Amino acid sequence: MLPKRFDQARPFLTLALVVLAWLVLPVVVKTFARASFFELQAPLGVAASYARDLKEYWTLRLHSNSELIEAGRDLARLNASFEESVSQNLSLQAEIARLEELLRLPAYANYRSEHARVVRRDFSGWWQRLVIRKGKNYGIPAGAPVIFSGGVVGRVTEVHAYTSVVEMVSNPGVRLAAFVEGETQPISFQGGVNSTFEVPKGVVEFVPLNVFANASNPKRLVTSGLGGVFPPGLSLGTVTKVEPSTDGLFKTGEVQLDPRLSSLVEVTVLVPLNPE
Repeated sequence: MLPKRFDQARPFLTLALVVLAWLVLPVVVKTFARASFFELQAPLGVAASYARDLKEYWTLRLHSNSELIEAGRDLARLNASFEESVSQNLSLQAEIARLEELLRLPAYANYRSEHARVVRRDFSGWWQRLVIRKGKNYGIPAGAPVIFSGGVVGRVTEVHAYTSVVEMVSNPGVRLAAFVEGETQPISFQGGVNSTFEVPKGVVEFVPLNVFANASNPKRLVTSGLGGVFPPGLSLGTVTKVEPSTDGLFKTGEVQLDPRLSSLVEVTVLVPLNPE
């Protein structure tokens, strides 16, 4: 009877021994094992990403000539609009440089834009992150801010040989200083607990009592530049609700993030030209 019970309990004993061995291993060994495992599985994700791109290419090849001509016309209109925006941007940059020199203000830190394809999305109630298709091979540093056309995506937390992990702004572990547009007092922003299929949200704390916002009159939330990670003025989302906190000295509120965060295909990493 005892040998039979021992045979039934053997898988549980083996699992317990493995867990115990993992717990007593040094942190250096755990970190090396985790990094090695990530590097081993990274080529599979990158290969799947390239396969999706190839599938999209052949899907586009199946469109008729009339559809391609119409798409070309739309693209020409967009190019003309972008050319006008580029010329306006250059003139604004020249004006900013003139004012900085006139007022002896320090210029913003310069960044190099590195566009990267999204390999995998890893969303849960406890973390929100992306894996992108560039890493040490493109000089991506840990801690670099990641943006898209709608504002902040997040920051790079892990850099591997050919991929990087981006902790998204919707992650509950992300906390940074921000400004309500039109205000000068910094407030605290933190990612919220978000489900996979919900519109991502965040929370704000230490909001001044004179700030009011609701669903019909939302306030834009932007980065403050404090902390040295994100440049100032990048869009975080819109504050849709504020109410007095328990201490009565400040307000707390909810922030609705850009819904496109859950379906990003390509992002831009801001690589500092002068990391110091």
